[in-house]
Amino acid sequence: MKSLYSEAPDIQPQRMHAGMSVPELMDMIGKTSFEARNLYRGAELLRKMIDGGDTVWLGIAGAGIAGGMGGQVITLIEAGYVDVICSTGAQVYHDLHFAFDLPVKAIGGRHFDDNLLRKHGDTRIYDIGIREKETLEAQDTILQQFVVNEYEELKERELSSWEFTYLLGNWVERNAPFPDRSFVAAAAKLGVPVFWDSLANHSIAMNLVKTDNDGYPVRLSAQRDIFHSAAIVYCSPASGFFLLGGGGPKNFIQQTGPTLHQILSVDYEGADRGVQIGTAVEREGSLSSCTFSEAVTWGKYSEVSDETLVHIWAEYSLVVPLLTAYLCDVCMDRKPKKIAGLMPHHVKLLEDLL
Repeated sequence: MKSLYSEAPDIQPQRMHAGMSVPELMDMIGKTSFEARNLYRGAELLRKMIDGGDTVWLGIAGAGIAGGMGGQVITLIEAGYVDVICSTGAQVYHDLHFAFDLPVKAIGGRHFDDNLLRKHGDTRIYDIGIREKETLEAQDTILQQFVVNEYEELKERELSSWEFTYLLGNWVERNAPFPDRSFVAAAAKLGVPVFWDSLANHSIAMNLVKTDNDGYPVRLSAQRDIFHSAAIVYCSPASGFFLLGGGGPKNFIQQTGPTLHQILSVDYEGADRGVQIGTAVEREGSLSSCTFSEAVTWGKYSEVSDETLVHIWAEYSLVVPLLTAYLCDVCMDRKPKKIAGLMPHHVKLLEDLL
């Protein structure tokens, strides 16, 4: 009988040479196998999202920003490849260390006497070293100063997390010695909303407890976050989700579909395309391990398809630099959608539908 593989491409040993371009390297990777081939498929799908004009959401879980990956996010923002972001409040907080030149160290090695580090006033995120006084407490003072300086704007109404972060990013642009190091500042400058996946479990919210008690109460609204994120998706002709890790940011972005069709009874079939990079094992049942196929059953994506959904099984700090370099080489810069400025229009359209 004829082989079912007969129409598939032949695998041939792929040689490398000095001076290979990033697109040449990615093409070679795509002609191999395992996660290398998935990396190529994910790169091509991201290219299609960008060239196709999708509203591209970037989800950032984990500690990549604290580890210096904010520069890659800035590159994607400035090229117009990312239109909306959801990260953890922790990573928004740590992003500001770089703008204000607070010490963050590459401490090398994996074995530490954590009792000794604590005595020296050192904290760490795996191999990232952060001083408690010179970095964290200094950052807390800066955040509290932001609330005091911008209180006339902050006190006007209940805020979504993106509205708070937008004001923060603009303030960083005006006041930090190195705003070019901050993805939060870059996002505000180009109208990219930055949501948090949670309003509570991070140092920004911890600092708001202090400013509230100092007489500068700030009111944040989870419902506003959910409605605004759903409005963006509803008003987008096509949506593409690019997820670094899983957890809260992944679920916040993907829940936009169920918010529309399940909760608000709006006719919506789910996002069009998705690329996820993560290492969570499916059988443990967490949000991070939720497969694209499983997500389709919730209406988070429109259909299960190898052409529109790609999972790259990897730790994202390994592959995002390569993906970013590839996209910069093969895609034209896009004009920023500046969704932050369009939000009142998007929200009204969804409100009028209900």
